[in-house]
Amino acid sequence: MPAFEYRALNAAGKEEKGIIEADTARQARQMLRNNALTPLEVNEAIQKQKKSESGGGRIFGGSMGAADLALMTRQLATLVGAGSPLEESLNMIVRQTERAGPRRIVSAIRSRVMEGHTLASSMGQFPSSFPALYRATVGAGEQSGHLAEVLSRLADYTENRQLNQQQVSTAFVYPALLSVVAVGIVVALLKFVVPNVISVFSTFKGELPMMTRVLISSSKFLENHGIALLIGTVLSVFGIRYLLSFQTWKTRWHKLTLKLPLVGRLVRGINTEHFSRTLSILASSGVPILDALRIAGGVINNIPMRQAVDEAAVKVREGMSINKALQQTNYFPPMLTYLIASGESSGQLDAMLERAAIQQERENQAKIAKMVTLVEPVMMLVMGGVVMGIVLAIMVPIFNMSQLVK
Repeated sequence: MPAFEYRALNAAGKEEKGIIEADTARQARQMLRNNALTPLEVNEAIQKQKKSESGGGRIFGGSMGAADLALMTRQLATLVGAGSPLEESLNMIVRQTERAGPRRIVSAIRSRVMEGHTLASSMGQFPSSFPALYRATVGAGEQSGHLAEVLSRLADYTENRQLNQQQVSTAFVYPALLSVVAVGIVVALLKFVVPNVISVFSTFKGELPMMTRVLISSSKFLENHGIALLIGTVLSVFGIRYLLSFQTWKTRWHKLTLKLPLVGRLVRGINTEHFSRTLSILASSGVPILDALRIAGGVINNIPMRQAVDEAAVKVREGMSINKALQQTNYFPPMLTYLIASGESSGQLDAMLERAAIQQERENQAKIAKMVTLVEPVMMLVMGGVVMGIVLAIMVPIFNMSQLVK
């Protein structure tokens, strides 16, 4: 039975919103009237949600974010694991969900499940909310009859990934804020303070020190072309983003990031962690290994690494072992290929992949912590050096005033 989202007026003239199940929109309106509600708007939940996803996505709350997905997965895993029927579990989640977008999605999924569709195919109606990994894993759990266990692993995965994203974002907030403040202070000094201070140098004779002349030129350039510089910077950012929308330029950029000294190792590590953990979940859920490689490769953000996994999948299809196929790409660390080889020989591939993911996650967290620890003092030193240079450029001519004044 389809679900309809409605807006209606109650007997007191106040607007109410909610979700009601009915065969048609006309029946939904009649049910609202029978409940002393005057319907203002009645839309099928799945249709409204598809329009929301295509029109705005996460920007307007139209699809399910990482936090919503983690919460819904944990709730569903708990309810199904406790023996609650799938339809009742989804209904309870609808009642407990506060945000309109996720509530609409779960309600639409429940309606399709009640019509006889599988949970995975119902989630397939909302690809921006449920990625291919998620749907494939749920489908494998339904086919094997171990949906509760699969949902529990997915809940752990989604919660862990959300936590990692929050940790990375939080770690770089302070350095980013410090960089913005440092640039702002330098610009303010050059724009407002330096011109007033160095105006007295016009009465001096002789040649000013090099650093003073550079400071004066920088201040005049910023005063005369500051707006143009700002506009040029903004246009450059948008221009780079536009170029990166093309696959060729994006691939070149991703190749460059892999070659950078510190960033390259971090990019490899993060993508390796996502790949190994995804492949572990899929392998333990009964997904065929070739399909698992294809889906796990899809979660890799770096294009060269993703293409390398696709090429490795072709070699595995031809009979090569997974560890040798991945080793030939030269993108994945030796520890991963060693653990995969151990898992293939012992028949515990999913366990070895999970161990590799945990090990890689620890290394990534250590690298991020080290980078953040280094960035903060470096930014302070750079900021202090710039300010000291400005101060020296102003003070040196003053110290030599006896030689320069007329």
